[in-house]
Amino acid sequence: MIDASVNKSVPSGWPEAILFDLDGTLIDSVPDIAAAVNELLLGDDLPVVSVDAVRGMIGNGVKKLVERAYASVGTQYEGDALNAATDRMMGIYGKHLIRHTVAMPGALELISNYHRAGVRIGVVTNKPEAFTHEILRHFGIDGQVAVVVGGDTGPARKPEPDMLHHALSVMGVAASRALMVGDSPADIGAAKAANMASVAVHGGYTNVPADKLGADRVISSLLDLPAAIEALRPAALAQG
Repeated sequence: MIDASVNKSVPSGWPEAILFDLDGTLIDSVPDIAAAVNELLLGDDLPVVSVDAVRGMIGNGVKKLVERAYASVGTQYEGDALNAATDRMMGIYGKHLIRHTVAMPGALELISNYHRAGVRIGVVTNKPEAFTHEILRHFGIDGQVAVVVGGDTGPARKPEPDMLHHALSVMGVAASRALMVGDSPADIGAAKAANMASVAVHGGYTNVPADKLGADRVISSLLDLPAAIEALRPAALAQG
């Protein structure tokens, strides 16, 4: 269960906002992404890849995923060919968004509870914005998320800090009053570049162990986030 203290107000004022990564942090979308990747590869008469292989390809957006998928079966796509394959992937994945995707343990309750407690919630992901909204609607939390910043929203993608800065600007929250929660080097790197506190979650989509990402706290699952926030709060408040 989520810590009951989350249901209370947040008198300390920290964090005023929590930014979450999506894939590998709030949701397990690998089965649907893998299905779309394999449909793409089969369309070019190429061999399929395993779900575990696709798990290691995710990160840095759809185009990078497509590039990695083709490379994994010995085919190098670049330029116009890569762009065309990425467009095909977008169309295919749009049909696979929520067939097998599930929420990570505790994710939906966590967002709902912090939203009720007055903490503003943002989702910052390299997944396209429209796809992200559809997934959040499917899980019934779109209305609890104050801002969604996707890979096609405009700002430079993670690990650059721009997406995080954009989300905080929309919400009117300073970086020192916010927390980034993610599972990958891009998430934690972006938080560091944005001068934000960060929490890394084990079990996400990265070949780098969570405890090697350099986050301020590392947790086994989102169920442990309230305790991590309590541990970070004194230092965050001391920094203003």
